Amino acid sequence: MQTLTAVAHRGDPYRHPENTLDSLRSALDRGADAVEVDVRLTRDGVPVLLHDESLKRLWGHDRPLRALTAGQVRELTGGRVPALADTLAATDGSRVLVDLPGAPGPREVSRILGVVRDCGAQDRVYYCGGARTMLAVRAADASAEIALTWTTSAPPRPGLLEAVRPRWLNYRFPLVTRELAERVHRDGRLLSVWTPDTRRSLRRLIALGVDAITTNRVDVLCALRGPGGEPSR
Repeated sequence: MQTLTAVAHRGDPYRHPENTLDSLRSALDRGADAVEVDVRLTRDGVPVLLHDESLKRLWGHDRPLRALTAGQVRELTGGRVPALADTLAATDGSRVLVDLPGAPGPREVSRILGVVRDCGAQDRVYYCGGARTMLAVRAADASAEIALTWTTSAPPRPGLLEAVRPRWLNYRFPLVTRELAERVHRDGRLLSVWTPDTRRSLRRLIALGVDAITTNRVDVLCALRGPGGEPSR
């Protein structure tokens, strides 16, 4: 029986600010199999959880993260932007999908993967992002589990797939059709989608046989799927 993985997008953002420990804990309490987080580096090279380039949208400070040290980020946000190391400690035993926005380069990617390794979390952390970033992940770790984010219905080039070796192909949910799902599975890969939030969209994707859904409403997804993670079609 196929198992559907419920991935919480930035935690539980309708109840707590996204990418905070409170948000991640809430999502896991509501049944998430994995939490998706966005990771960027501070000026002093500390990987922290933040989707945007600056603190403006969430924390009201129009300051770019790259211009701030980790200590300054803690001060400006009351300690609510967690470091990746603290996140891995707080989610111990749970799967974590690390999204790498902003097309970080090889040095930044190596720094992030180094923190995962130092925390002993390689077996439960996997990565998603565009082709350039996932090539850097693969170069830094030959065994990393990768979800290659793809934004068109045309399949990735064979040469790219050979270089990245993704376990997952990760699509924006409106692109997914039965034909696309069958093609991904026929090629021996898993299909993940992001970020449907309505019951109608979630039911459609479950019926298409996707393997993972990243959503802001993980409690709704968990209610729609069958017991034990089996899709309820």
